Amino acid sequence: MQKVATKPRYIIPHAQDNGPTPERAAKSMFAGGRPTREKTVVDAMLNAGDISQDEVNAADRWLRTWIFAYDGYKEFPENHLPNTEIKHDALSWLMTRGDAVGYLYDVRQAIGACGELRLKGMLLEKLSFSAMGRALFPRISPDLARKKVSAQCALVLEQLSEFYQNERLTKKSKKETCTPVPFPV
Repeated sequence: MQKVATKPRYIIPHAQDNGPTPERAAKSMFAGGRPTREKTVVDAMLNAGDISQDEVNAADRWLRTWIFAYDGYKEFPENHLPNTEIKHDALSWLMTRGDAVGYLYDVRQAIGACGELRLKGMLLEKLSFSAMGRALFPRISPDLARKKVSAQCALVLEQLSEFYQNERLTKKSKKETCTPVPFPV
């Protein structure tokens, strides 16, 4: 019996680290941690002391919700335990994304359309204050426009943080409220 000649299998190379290259990471455009992420004006405001960590957390939560609602993927933390009580089919996934869109609508109603515009500029488009100032206030000086946008963005992040805090308190009070018994005991 003759041995059958086979072609060697092509092995697909796998990247070990999908982070930025060392040259790009050296430009200090990236924040440390896992996963590596690009620095935004939110990080600059936190470093300057204009906002607190609560506002940064609120901005991160809004961004994750927006990405899940419109792009359809979600990054889970390393210690995440998947829920085994729900179906994991396409319809359930789309319903969950629909809930996220409704949640973003609630945020928009709370902070307004202009606030949402500032959030999208800061977090989604990763614009600088100067770039937002040129787009939003083209007729005033660039320095004044940058300062106005910076103050407005800090205010929007404070409103967003307060919205999430009020939502947490509302959920907590609903959970602690006793349901009345419909019949006499």
